[in-house]
Amino acid sequence: MNFLENIKHRFTNSGIVEKLIYVNVGVFALVFFANTFSFLFQINGNVLVNWLALPASFDEFLTKPWTIVTYGFLHARFIHILLNLIALFYIGHLFKQYFTSKQLLNFYLLGTVFGGVIFMLSYNFFPAFQKVSQSSILLGASAGISAIFIGIATYIPNYELKFPLIGYVKLWILAAIWIAIDIIQIPAGNAGGHLAHLGGALFGFLYVNRASNKELTIFTSLKNLFTKKEKPLKTVYKSGNSPRKKTVVKSQNQQEIDAILDKIGKSGYDALSKEEKEFLFKQGKR
Repeated sequence: MNFLENIKHRFTNSGIVEKLIYVNVGVFALVFFANTFSFLFQINGNVLVNWLALPASFDEFLTKPWTIVTYGFLHARFIHILLNLIALFYIGHLFKQYFTSKQLLNFYLLGTVFGGVIFMLSYNFFPAFQKVSQSSILLGASAGISAIFIGIATYIPNYELKFPLIGYVKLWILAAIWIAIDIIQIPAGNAGGHLAHLGGALFGFLYVNRASNKELTIFTSLKNLFTKKEKPLKTVYKSGNSPRKKTVVKSQNQQEIDAILDKIGKSGYDALSKEEKEFLFKQGKR
């Protein structure tokens, strides 16, 4: 098996998180070779970056509409892609414990789209942001990763992660720090990029907080974001001569889910039994 066949085999048999990482690394490699080619032949600019990066100008965007998605797989600096893919690996696998592969892809792609829209709107309608923006193009996976991270933090805010020398930290605290870092850095430079990250984070929050419990597809997500969430509760009315009273009763499945989530919040995911993990996985696929 040669090198290319080995890469193809690994990609085909990998999970969605690894597939996204492979695509990002592949695009980065192409950008690197394009930069080398440009340097050797003294060509100004990188044709690949210009073709894939999201422009701030609406007029230019209309000539390259695909960039609203492709910029989310594009990185020009090694440290940029390294930090993003490390975050995607760990956050993505935590996300996959509760959601499906299709949902993770939806979060990544639609978070990228939301971030791109926020970037263009801020650049064109708020001139103050142009003064603190370092570039008139947007690239990087941060918006999509922010959607995934804030989405899972909204779903299990009390889940705890253990850090050396610090101890256990709840997920909602990490999410708040994640958002605060972008907000603080807006005046310092690259305002459009940080606002794009916040746009992705907003999508992740809305997706979990407002969308239906049913598995969403990329074509129905935007519609369901702004419709009222279906609550797994029902109202029971008791008969009799006394005034009618409303009693809200949770379904048996929801009670089991709540108990498992409480257990995760107190002791972490590893504390669950095999049966509890399987039950939670099956519920996440509904």
